[in-house]
Amino acid sequence: MGEKDHSDKQLAGDGGLSFVPLASIEVVRGATDDPIVRAGLLADVCRLNTLYMIMQAGSGHIGSSFSSTDLVTWLWTEELADPNSGAANADTYFSSKGHDAPALYSLLIALGKLDFDLLHRLRRLGGLPGHPDVDTTPFIATNTGSLGMGISKAYGMARARRLAGRTGRIVLMTGDGELQEGQIWESLQPVANERLSEIIAVVDHNKLQSDSAVSAVSDLGRIEDKFRAFGWDVRRVDGHDFRAIHDAFSHFATVADRPKVLIADTIKGKGVSFMEGLAGGDETYHFHAGAPSLKDYLAAVAELTSRTNERLSRLGQPPLTLASGPLPVRIAPVNPERLVLAYGDELLRMARSRPEIVVLDADLVSDCGIEAFKEELPDRFIECGIAEQHMVSAAGGMALNGLLPVVHSFACFLSTRANEHIYNNATERRKIIYTATLAGLVPGGPGHSHQSLRDISAIGSVPGLTAIEPCSEREARLAIRWAVEENPASTYLRFVNVPLDLPYALPSSYTMQIGRGVTLREGTDVALVGYGPLMMTNAWRAANQLAAQGVSAAVINLPWLNRIDEAWVVQTFTRFPAVVTLDNHYVTLGQGVMIAAALSRAGVRAETRSLGVTDVPACGSNAEVLAHHGLDAASIARVCKAPLSAPRTTLA
Repeated sequence: MGEKDHSDKQLAGDGGLSFVPLASIEVVRGATDDPIVRAGLLADVCRLNTLYMIMQAGSGHIGSSFSSTDLVTWLWTEELADPNSGAANADTYFSSKGHDAPALYSLLIALGKLDFDLLHRLRRLGGLPGHPDVDTTPFIATNTGSLGMGISKAYGMARARRLAGRTGRIVLMTGDGELQEGQIWESLQPVANERLSEIIAVVDHNKLQSDSAVSAVSDLGRIEDKFRAFGWDVRRVDGHDFRAIHDAFSHFATVADRPKVLIADTIKGKGVSFMEGLAGGDETYHFHAGAPSLKDYLAAVAELTSRTNERLSRLGQPPLTLASGPLPVRIAPVNPERLVLAYGDELLRMARSRPEIVVLDADLVSDCGIEAFKEELPDRFIECGIAEQHMVSAAGGMALNGLLPVVHSFACFLSTRANEHIYNNATERRKIIYTATLAGLVPGGPGHSHQSLRDISAIGSVPGLTAIEPCSEREARLAIRWAVEENPASTYLRFVNVPLDLPYALPSSYTMQIGRGVTLREGTDVALVGYGPLMMTNAWRAANQLAAQGVSAAVINLPWLNRIDEAWVVQTFTRFPAVVTLDNHYVTLGQGVMIAAALSRAGVRAETRSLGVTDVPACGSNAEVLAHHGLDAASIARVCKAPLSAPRTTLA
């Protein structure tokens, strides 16, 4: 059998996924004494394993991981001294952008710093989190959150190390889209003023953010001049040229009176031809997030393997020996509801006849259901980039001048990073609609930086702001119509992005009335009350399990997150011996607390339990994360049975 046939057989295997085992990685690492050739070989091996990890997980960021792989490989193998070891003179490395975590994990596994079995557990409970996490992963120096934190973190590390008499450099990776965040520019001056020369920022300048060009979103202009103006030493190189990277760091070693920045020109998706930049032929990048198709995966593995084997052959080394892992089994919903798309469609319908509506976005157009709006009404679509505070204050200025701004971002960034700006807008008593997507516990793969579980508490007390989470496509349409046509003040719309098959439907006569919910399923023994498609679906499934055990559970949808009609509370809950509230949020200051307080004030005699998240959320598959936090159907059913055996008491 020829080498090509052998390789094809390895790729096909049993229909599984291919990865490079540790023994083969060690052969590659020892294949040559030339550090540049060795780094190139190891980088492509890491790309193969990064691709495997993302395919196994079903999500991850290929493009950003691949653009930074050469940089990270060179730094960890040839440049950094004992990185992240904690030694007094060790160098420190971390990623501020965070999306490139799979690339770093793959390299740490290849270097034997992480257990090889973790290769199979990206974004799984007890495995490797979707974004860096110091609590769960060795050799991780800091967590990521909202973008832009990295240089400030490095500043704090440098000050602490100097106080402790420790040396060593602090090297951090940023993305070029990340430079749109205001915190980056806040942090540059104090680092330069204090001459923290041990700090080296590396900009992964791949010129694409999410699925669009940085220049088309919010052009960075002359980055070198901007850093120099703040007092930083600047070098710009090809981020895939190991010799140039080496020379830049050699230069940095001679600079002792200022911080340094390496602007590394890279290619998003580097290493696989059809993933590189805008190779798809349009103006959209197609490999930012998520797993590729099996066809694209196999083509990428073939290209990476072929190139690596050619290099090994020139060195007189045998080809890679690939191992095979099983294809993951994923059950897709049959007829999923996609609330965000329904919302976006209804918003566009209204905007056609309401010229005051303008849409603002923070580089998340496809995740917020507003692509059609952007295409049809481009003059009323404003792309603000990764700059939530700017976006929200800009919306305030528009509202003061007679427009109706509809602001979009992920819930974890919109509700908290721009919270003071939302409050400032509220003091001006103008109407703004804030649309927050990717809310709640799932998807669980990205980890706590993206799991928005405190936005109800962060938003709920803003004066004049009403918060809503719809439970279906129909309610999503009703909610945005209510916000535009009926609510005279501001609205916060909270959306789960995970597509779900819904086992329920709203009654045909249903209309939205402030503070009032609707019974989706009748019952007599216990009321399950919550909001949104995830909690209502799991409540329905829990009710099915309870019915099989002789317990009759009602399922009640209350979309109002910070408003409750106490007359409706008395009317709805008086007949139940037990009420279980479900929060896709922290229990503290979630909707359940509001319901329990209303029940108490109304004198409703019912045992009440509040379910929700009580700790930093776990990272893993959706099913793992929901079960871990007791919000899957089985956990809800178990809790529902417990209050029924206790005597009925009035809440204190």
